[in-house]
Amino acid sequence: MIGPETLGALFALESRDPTAVFLEVPGGEVLTYGDAVRGSAQVAHALGALGVQPGDRVAVQVEKSPLAVLVYLACVRAGAVLLPMNTAYSDAEVAYLVGDAEPSVIVCDPARARSVDAPHVLTADAGGAGSLADLATGQPDAFDDVVRDPADLAAILYTSGTTGRPKGAMLTQRNLTSNAVALHEAWGFRSDDLLLHALPLYHTHGLFVATNCVLANGTSMVFLPRFDTGAVLEQLPRCTVFMGIPTHYWRLLADPRLDAACCANMRLFVSGSAPLLASTHEEFRARTGHAILERYGMTETSMITSNPLDGDRRAGTVGLALPGVDVRVAGETGPCAAGDIGGVEVRGPSVFAGYWRRPELAATEFTADGFFRTGDLGVFDADGYLSIVGRSKDLVISGGLNVYPKEVEDVLDGLDGVLESAVIGVPDPDFGEAVVAVLVAAPGATLDEDNVRAAARATLAAFKVPKRVHVVDALPRNTMGKVEKAKLRDQFGGSR
Repeated sequence: MIGPETLGALFALESRDPTAVFLEVPGGEVLTYGDAVRGSAQVAHALGALGVQPGDRVAVQVEKSPLAVLVYLACVRAGAVLLPMNTAYSDAEVAYLVGDAEPSVIVCDPARARSVDAPHVLTADAGGAGSLADLATGQPDAFDDVVRDPADLAAILYTSGTTGRPKGAMLTQRNLTSNAVALHEAWGFRSDDLLLHALPLYHTHGLFVATNCVLANGTSMVFLPRFDTGAVLEQLPRCTVFMGIPTHYWRLLADPRLDAACCANMRLFVSGSAPLLASTHEEFRARTGHAILERYGMTETSMITSNPLDGDRRAGTVGLALPGVDVRVAGETGPCAAGDIGGVEVRGPSVFAGYWRRPELAATEFTADGFFRTGDLGVFDADGYLSIVGRSKDLVISGGLNVYPKEVEDVLDGLDGVLESAVIGVPDPDFGEAVVAVLVAAPGATLDEDNVRAAARATLAAFKVPKRVHVVDALPRNTMGKVEKAKLRDQFGGSR
């Protein structure tokens, strides 16, 4: 796909109308594109004053704020490699990432400053105040951008480490720009779009999908510090695009104020980072008249597939391969036919350059012909729509037979009284692994294990029917809404 191959060229900040609004916090700070140019220049000079050179890592663990966006833009302009860190990470988790990535500078909350170790530690609180702002104040507000090559690193994002110690995914300039260009086209961004931004900035979704699309489009975003149902509903009538995770859509549906009138100006709702229940998709369309566009991606690949902007948005699928991206479903003997389940593999300009200081993983994480093994299990339908049926590590092998959790979850989610479900495998002396279901009851409903199993048996083969059913108040989730099945296996692995 033809387009800019560096972030500086993609954003083209100096060419934007300096009076046009780039970012506004409701009731608070407003940044024009001119402000973004001047503010990022000052932060870039501040980093340079500390000796940051092109290719040096700048770690950032701060609350979402306009200053956090300026730090990102400053890294782009100075040629530094951004290392965003989840604000929920503990001191020990931060210490591991810092030890692995060896950043020249860390920007963190003032309360964290004494617990981190780097050549330079700068602070920024939720309002942007701290030593970073102090250092940037008075710096020149013009900056000669460092010329970067498309293959140069732009960011390192660490994976969650659910299967071992966290690994740093190296994302190049080309990786990020190619994906932004593809999404800009696929989602039909317009000159009058106003994006409602309620996602965190330490994750691909909020930073490299939402923010990059706005910057590539040269338009504006309403910048919420965090997702809040009331604040989102207040801003929806004036916005045109919203990107969220399934949890956001559940919370919106729980509020009676969500209706078609509230969404009359909206043109696009996007969901990602975790699977969206088909029932959520259908209820949202019934309430608002909008079909949520579900897409699929991951830290290492950015976005891979998307339901179409114009065309059939199929609930329960993550859509078609994006332009320029090769996606296949493969088994042990090669690519699978439509309808057959296999491992999802992807190749294309958005696929990362490898794991930071882990070159040995190239042999295990990539195929001989250059496809990245995502670790997800998927299936294509006859029309090329991809459905994700689970993680390969979540596959349950019971009595020698494969059980795909998503298939069982889809059945359980459709039962009366079930709000949502998670299916896991736990050790079993007879079957090797037993299928276990963890359910959340719908408000006011009571679930009975025998009734649930009987209902599931009417649809599923006997070996797929949960051997045990547990009812919990809520499923454990990470910050992006993904169910943490490892925690469920720890909790219920010893039950009989």
